[in-house]
Amino acid sequence: NAAVEHASRAREVGIVPQGDKGFVVVLTALGLEYGAVRERLTGRLQRRVHRLGTVFEIGQLQGVAASIVLGRIGEGNISAAVLATRAIEEFSARAVVFVGVAGAVKDGVELGDVVVATRIYAVHSGKEENDRFLGRPRTFEAPHALLDLAEHLNVTRGWSTLGSKETGPLDFRVHFKPIAAGEVVLNSRTTPLALRLHEHYNDVAAIEMESAGIAQAAHLSNALPALTVRGISDKTDGLKRPADDGTWQPIAANHAAIVALAIIREWIDSIPSPSSMHDERPPK
Repeated sequence: NAAVEHASRAREVGIVPQGDKGFVVVLTALGLEYGAVRERLTGRLQRRVHRLGTVFEIGQLQGVAASIVLGRIGEGNISAAVLATRAIEEFSARAVVFVGVAGAVKDGVELGDVVVATRIYAVHSGKEENDRFLGRPRTFEAPHALLDLAEHLNVTRGWSTLGSKETGPLDFRVHFKPIAAGEVVLNSRTTPLALRLHEHYNDVAAIEMESAGIAQAAHLSNALPALTVRGISDKTDGLKRPADDGTWQPIAANHAAIVALAIIREWIDSIPSPSSMHDERPPK
């Protein structure tokens, strides 16, 4: 079964997981996003360097019977797809979760809030003809099991006690909305891309530059579960200043890490262990 396969893969790569449920890959684009996840992992982190040079670190969440593989992929959907595939194959991942910051494109999604993507739109796919852009978007739906657990945690405030000394009590909102993944940094509500989002992707709450690549990599890896969790660090309204990144990016990255790791914890706990599956009897 899947659990036995993942535990076996853990032994093959020379990393001993905390439990018997294999690996979950957590990817980030920026160093501060990486740090926000890393500081919440327990135990001595183990480093593994892929044969092509990519560095991963492996740690645990307290009380979770799986190892967390943490990787940094840089900016853009192309590198995201390549390095996500590398991580998925190297560790025979059970799921991949992308954690980081994004810009809000809807009023009501505030700085420091978190968006859990219900689907990912690849918004730059299309055709230009006669001064028009004809969209040909790719869409990736979020996996039901991860998304439903996330919504359950939101209803029960399952992450309300997971604050940190930097933020104190958690007072942000979590939104369950689509996220757009493009190839540009958007800081306007009036550019052609901003208007296209409003016209043709009107349910989008945030925009960033990597999730479509990760979603495609997961899709091509036997439909591996993949989820994007993004903290809001700006409002794409033309008012963003370089100094603002130092204020809101760490807060947004911290909130996204809290939510993402709470979802992973809940999901891993719901997966049967290999030993319990061996003890099961077939139904009469």
